[in-house]
Amino acid sequence: MKRTVYALARYDEPAKAIDFLTAAFGFVAQEVAKNDEGAVVHAEVLVDTDMIMIGQGAPGGPGIYVAVDDPDAHHDRAKAAGAEITMALVDQHYGSREYACKDPEGNLWYFGTYRP
Repeated sequence: MKRTVYALARYDEPAKAIDFLTAAFGFVAQEVAKNDEGAVVHAEVLVDTDMIMIGQGAPGGPGIYVAVDDPDAHHDRAKAAGAEITMALVDQHYGSREYACKDPEGNLWYFGTYRP
């Protein structure tokens, strides 16, 4: 199944969040990536056939991740339309090229080539 749009939530303590989400809501942890210190930096939890990505960082409200084929062109278009770029284009260690922005109402959007 090829997905394009993913819900995204950030937590100060993603490991505790995963424990809660699986216990409270019955979500299933599919992928859990940890850094060298053993802290969860990225996870994917399944809800039936849908997926929510869990990230490390201060909670900033829910966000949406959208997989795109050409993040550079997408970034330039978003910026020209007035999106506030909150994370410049970057090549991630897991192979994705991505950026983040806010829309005029402050919603968080993430775009990149990563497709779990």
